Amino acid sequence: MADSAPPDAVRLSSAAGRWVVLTTVLGSAMALLDSTVVNVALPRIGLDLGADLGVLQWTVNAYMVTLAGLILLGGALGDRFGRRRVFVVGVVWFALASLLCGMAPSAGVLIGARALQGVGGALLTPGSLALIQSVIHPDDRARAVGLWSGFGGVGAAIGPFVGGWLVDGPGWRWVFFLNVPLAAVCVPVALRHVPESRDPRAHGRFDVLGAVLGALALGLVTYALIAAPQRGASLSVVLPAVGGLLAGVAFVYTERVRPEPMLPLTLFSSRQFTAVNAVTLCVYAAFGGFFFLVVLNLQVVVGYSALVAGTALMPTTLLMLLLSARSGELGKRIGPRIPLTVGPLLCAAGMLLMTRAGVGAVYWRDVLPALVVMGLGMVVLVAPLTATVLASVDVGRAGLASGINNAAARAAGLVAVAALPLLAGMGPEAYRSADRFSDSFRRAMPICAAVLVVGALIAWRTVRADALERVGGAEPEPGEPGEEAAEERPCRPECAYHCGVGAPPLDPGERPRKRRA
Repeated sequence: MADSAPPDAVRLSSAAGRWVVLTTVLGSAMALLDSTVVNVALPRIGLDLGADLGVLQWTVNAYMVTLAGLILLGGALGDRFGRRRVFVVGVVWFALASLLCGMAPSAGVLIGARALQGVGGALLTPGSLALIQSVIHPDDRARAVGLWSGFGGVGAAIGPFVGGWLVDGPGWRWVFFLNVPLAAVCVPVALRHVPESRDPRAHGRFDVLGAVLGALALGLVTYALIAAPQRGASLSVVLPAVGGLLAGVAFVYTERVRPEPMLPLTLFSSRQFTAVNAVTLCVYAAFGGFFFLVVLNLQVVVGYSALVAGTALMPTTLLMLLLSARSGELGKRIGPRIPLTVGPLLCAAGMLLMTRAGVGAVYWRDVLPALVVMGLGMVVLVAPLTATVLASVDVGRAGLASGINNAAARAAGLVAVAALPLLAGMGPEAYRSADRFSDSFRRAMPICAAVLVVGALIAWRTVRADALERVGGAEPEPGEPGEEAAEERPCRPECAYHCGVGAPPLDPGERPRKRRA
């Protein structure tokens, strides 16, 4: 029996349905492209602005701090005040911040503008999929989400190529200016063709304090890690580090005592949810460090142009685009335990292979094999990880669980970008010297691989092979009230395609129907 449809639900075959998909694809493409193209531009940004490695780290992390800290709040704002309204505000905000990034006369302005971009991303990223979920007719929703995730995957896959072409052509500032015409098309279409929708159950106060404390904790810890190589154990490093830890403790306390927290800690009473988030932290910390450094390595050490470096990375995302749906089906058949163990190990092997990409490296021999192994590992890993997150909590909280998992991955990535150069002994001027950067890169890749191995061990020891077969990962005893819930199949992912390397997809999941006797 199909889900009941609201009277104003839009059919995908109608002109309005196609406009909805176009709008959401354009909006999400802005955030997806930005997460991939900026890394390609980093060496040129550093040279043009006379910046050290710390500025390049902040160029990535200023965006991630505000995005990771506010993305859950952004989804709640859309539910309360209107998903289209908040989505449009996010797109406009993101475009204006992108314009400021492109016009930035100094590194400080660029970093501040990137933080503003993250605020816009936190508003538009959850809103794009929420619009499809709330507006499209239930019978067409799976197909609409498939189109949305498929086109988004194509955008993520070609992002590094587009970024490299822009950097080598009109210049790195056009990496940011690119978002302005996308927004100029997206906003009028959304206002004219996309119906407004809200969640009538959304009420109460917003957890603004929790969002601020979370972002503050991430920002202060990130600042301390980035500043440490240059300033050592000085007060300017120790005080932000301690402040970040205290803000983190205050965040946990706030989320525990607030009646309607942004991050309900009760979700972590599910052992499977806790376990898969631990795996997520390990995996996306390694991915964040890898993709930050590998683009620098290909340009600084191997000698590629920005275009060639961006094109060189395409095999990883193309493999994810082509095979992620099949990986999801495999996870359903064999359970998530093996994919969540094997996937990180394959990625670790790919990172170790990448240490061969030094001065004079040959792409087909030294770079491509590493990226193929890395891509296959991500293919094996990402879809089962998302499915396990959705299945590990009650069906009604699956969307929230996916949002928490996405935010956790982004937080892990930004901490890794801040910490990995410090752990690898990469000085502030290392990216200006091929020899120095190559030595540090070879030290960094085994660190990333070790973190992935830890993630694989956690998955092997804690993730149940049948985690996708029972709602919430629970197994009620016969006759208990939960037995009826076990007659439902767990919430399944709706996003079949995913190419984003910074975080698993935001996925509210396909709501299950009860099985009939």
